[in-house]
Amino acid sequence: MIVSLDIATLTQAYATGTLTPEAVLTCIYNRITVEGERPVWITLVARATALAKLKSAPKGPLWGIPFAVKDNIDVAGLPTTCACPEFAYTPTRSASVVERLEAAGAILIGKTNLDQFATGLVGTRSPYGIPSSVFDADYISGGSSSGSAVAVAGGLVSFALGTDTAGSGRVPAAFNNIVGLKPTKGLLSARGVVPACRTQDTVSIFALTTADVARVFDITASFDAEDSYARTQPLSTYEPLPKGLRVGVPSCPLEFCGDTESERLYGLAVERLRGLDCEIVSFDFTPFREAANLLYQGPWVAERLAAIKEFAAQKPNAIQEVVRGIILGAEKITAADAFQGLYRLAGLTRGAQAEWAKMDTMILPTTPTTYKTSEVLADPIRLNSNLGLYTNFVNLMDLSAVAVPAGFRQNGLPVGVTVLGRAFDDKRLAVLGDALHRSLGEIKLGATSLPLASTPAIPTTPSKRIQVAVVGAHLTGQPLNTQLIERNARLVRTTRTAPGYSFYALANTTPSKPGLICDGKGSGNIEVEIWDMDDAAFGSFVALIPPPLGIGTVKLADGSLSKGFLCESHAIQGAEDITRHGGWRAWLASKRA
Repeated sequence: MIVSLDIATLTQAYATGTLTPEAVLTCIYNRITVEGERPVWITLVARATALAKLKSAPKGPLWGIPFAVKDNIDVAGLPTTCACPEFAYTPTRSASVVERLEAAGAILIGKTNLDQFATGLVGTRSPYGIPSSVFDADYISGGSSSGSAVAVAGGLVSFALGTDTAGSGRVPAAFNNIVGLKPTKGLLSARGVVPACRTQDTVSIFALTTADVARVFDITASFDAEDSYARTQPLSTYEPLPKGLRVGVPSCPLEFCGDTESERLYGLAVERLRGLDCEIVSFDFTPFREAANLLYQGPWVAERLAAIKEFAAQKPNAIQEVVRGIILGAEKITAADAFQGLYRLAGLTRGAQAEWAKMDTMILPTTPTTYKTSEVLADPIRLNSNLGLYTNFVNLMDLSAVAVPAGFRQNGLPVGVTVLGRAFDDKRLAVLGDALHRSLGEIKLGATSLPLASTPAIPTTPSKRIQVAVVGAHLTGQPLNTQLIERNARLVRTTRTAPGYSFYALANTTPSKPGLICDGKGSGNIEVEIWDMDDAAFGSFVALIPPPLGIGTVKLADGSLSKGFLCESHAIQGAEDITRHGGWRAWLASKRA
């Protein structure tokens, strides 16, 4: 390639006139002609068509930037195959995410290979060929978004869309030395995407840098009323990393399947986080690990059958052997099994909340190890399962994640790590992932010759931070705590009020709420949690607070002041004085005793 295809480099070259989009597209198509379409591509946009689209493309923030999409994502006029020729259909309308990218000026090069019906983390389950790691043709590319990752890492496009249900937007990133964003479910529209597990799917983004991933995310993350699972992104910005960010590392020994190099590089990534002024804390990985087992050992396999039920019934032999065994195996799952799985997941997610209270984010290996293609073909189920150990639980628990490079094994194969957060933590994770990636030093972008250091980091803007003391239904684990989580609020500490506050259980509130009143009479110090959020999030948070509650200034036990929940005095008529319990959780516990 004449230049790195990272978005920042191309945008600068276009702006200065040192390079034209026509020259970039011509070079890309020349390379594809030499290398061949298979196994990376399933359907290629014709060279003349791409050049014609460039002439009419809007001069938006992605003008002239080449991209690819996984072939379970609709593009008007091109077949959608899901890597199954007999399933193919040609849509008349593009997926919402493709429409947004083309409206920003991006130029589609083609549709990429995948594990059939997005079922697999290996990249070996396609009749269109088996993509391999760009660093060693004997090793797997990872899946299911195999072609998308290889196209980015190999310098054929600037970025690519994949999908991610169990790790498909992260595993291929790790095996090809690129960045993979698995956004919060619902932030990127799934309209025009063939589902794998509809309740768990998300469109994912591959790019050479986290800054590029963030740029594409900002363009594609938009509420779409045509997607019944769409969600609105809370107001947030890319902020500098706070000092003392708590990063969780599992307290138990992790499984690396004998890959000592992967284990070593994960440990070094943790140490680099310390160098970024992060606080490393331990947490219990058990509920996350057990949730991971549910994705393929629980009822969610039935969702894969639901997605293609009619086709699977009519043409079962058209489905790749391993994929067919997984999907048709769901026929024995009952509705009762589905509910039991949902109950089990709810219990594990509740258990995980206690672990999230200890940390702001966590870091895990993206995969324990990697495999040769021949090894996966000989043992397809077990080895695929190993690769999902640290990815399968993420969508089930409604988490966000960014996978970034972590260095290279001595044999030249890359290793990746993933930083994970709760829903809507996408921007915080992007900043953290960018810093962690850059802490590697002179690492190259994908399989290109351009160093990461030559590209800009994510631009961050400090925002005004406001701390809020919560005392009742917004405490960790309580019904309204999600209102804080959705606003990327961060738990700072648990403390108590200064003396002089009375505490009441208010009557006729749903969910049950307490009232804190500063009357100078209260004899107890009341438990509070201090949460930190930016000013935009604070404004939207306050707008949710119903009377008789409001936000005032609360004096804490150490003499400091914080904004916090207070109650109008008239509301204590008919309310129960619970000051003696010292806090809302203690009072709730007394009621259960």
